[in-house]
Amino acid sequence: MSEPAISLRGLTKTYAGGKQALKGIDLDIPRGSIFGLLGPNGAGKSTTINILAGLVNKTTGSARIWGFDIDEHPRNAKASIGIVPQELVFDAFFTPFETLELQAGLFGVPRERRRSMELLKAVRLDDKAHVYSRTLSGGMKRRLLVAKALVHTPPVLVLDEPTAGVDIELRQLLWDYVRELHAAGTTIVLTTHYLEEAESLCDRIAIINHGQVVANDDTQKLLGTTGDKLLDVIIDRDLDVPPPIPACKSVELKDGRRLLISFDKRTTNAGAVLAGLAAAGIGVVDVSTREADLEDVFLELTSGKAAA
Repeated sequence: MSEPAISLRGLTKTYAGGKQALKGIDLDIPRGSIFGLLGPNGAGKSTTINILAGLVNKTTGSARIWGFDIDEHPRNAKASIGIVPQELVFDAFFTPFETLELQAGLFGVPRERRRSMELLKAVRLDDKAHVYSRTLSGGMKRRLLVAKALVHTPPVLVLDEPTAGVDIELRQLLWDYVRELHAAGTTIVLTTHYLEEAESLCDRIAIINHGQVVANDDTQKLLGTTGDKLLDVIIDRDLDVPPPIPACKSVELKDGRRLLISFDKRTTNAGAVLAGLAAAGIGVVDVSTREADLEDVFLELTSGKAAA
């Protein structure tokens, strides 16, 4: 088996003042995967990414990127990873082309091997190659950061909240490009608060909470860890309060004639729920079901534990 793209062992980080952001992270990110790294605000995701980027010094433990230890071979480790940060950080007085050329120079990419225009075209910025970066829209700046992270052709690309605050069209464009990169062999690490994105894109997902890994599995297996199921029921009359139904986790009344009923499919079934409605004298006009999604799993694993 090939070595993981990223391997973390016993990774801890305690900041000045005593705040412990990471409490012994053990994590392997497989080569060639699209890997979701999720967690509430303050859970330790950004600290982990900043350690990999060389922006934060770990306290203890080890981290390897593409087989290179970040302490023993820092240059090789940094050359193996490209990071798209949350913040829109670049020189506003450089053009996109100049920004990529400068970044390529910092990574020691020879002029004849630089791909500045190719990357700008890939992120649909080739028509803005020679305008000041300060004139770009927020979405264009986000795309420029993606191109900037790829100038040295790293085998691992980390996207830290890449679609935060961008419109639907740009989000789709970005994910199409990410899929192209993945198909070409790039390992993608994604953090996002849009859980439906992680569910649809990622092969495997780890959830960090309170500085610890609380889940790490294939996406479909992770979705199967919760037994929650939801019934969306249209009833035959208006109610003022939701009816009590035995063996249900919750019954929520919507718009007088719509009930959202949550139950654990491991201990009961939809038939028993509907029988409970019938026993209460309530007729059913229509019903639909929904299995637990990543949001349900996320909330089950992190509820009440997130840091501020």
